[in-house]
Amino acid sequence: MKNYRSNDIEKEIRERKLLYPLDVLLVGATGSGKSSTLNAIFGDAVSKVGDGVDPETQIVSDYRVHEFLRIHDSAGLGDGKSADHRHAKNITDILMKRVSVNGTDYGFIDMVFVILEGGSRDLGTTFNLLESVVLKAISPDRVFVGINQADMAMKGRNWDYANGKPNEILLDFLNEKSFSVVNRLKESVGLAIKKPIFYSAKYGWNMEAMFDRLIYSMPKDRRVI
Repeated sequence: MKNYRSNDIEKEIRERKLLYPLDVLLVGATGSGKSSTLNAIFGDAVSKVGDGVDPETQIVSDYRVHEFLRIHDSAGLGDGKSADHRHAKNITDILMKRVSVNGTDYGFIDMVFVILEGGSRDLGTTFNLLESVVLKAISPDRVFVGINQADMAMKGRNWDYANGKPNEILLDFLNEKSFSVVNRLKESVGLAIKKPIFYSAKYGWNMEAMFDRLIYSMPKDRRVI
């Protein structure tokens, strides 16, 4: 997974004259599976996955996928007002961080990957994060959404554990939920997105489709601040 379509990423960066590596910030509520997503991309335990209630990422950590892609993992929100305020400030700080090239300031972060938890109906924490933090610092066209934990979307039912993929009943449910997320994001925060990709980082299911969406969502130009 780490080198999946790396040549395409390099090609798009060079053609669009983007700065590299492309810097992508992961955001989401605690438990959405940012760490497991990172591990699925790298094919190794580069980020500790929490099995309990304590978030494993307390500050923004960065992971270089390859020469042209770097991913930054932020702390999850939803662990109390004090912690959320601190984490939101860290996210704002990195979104407003600048790099100067030939006298022009550009945003250090090029795009934001919002991860939703497939098994949860309460998406309010993430929607609030988008509205009050992310979209105040970066334009909507630089934000894309994925839904992790497809295996738990129906609380583990209709997941083919032997083959690590959903059955037809769960697939239909996932598609319906994706469209529901599109509508809820539009109504709640005014963010119009393409239908999110559902995936399971734990089982590696649909990870290539998730990565395809990342490449498809790459910005057309540098982010001037």
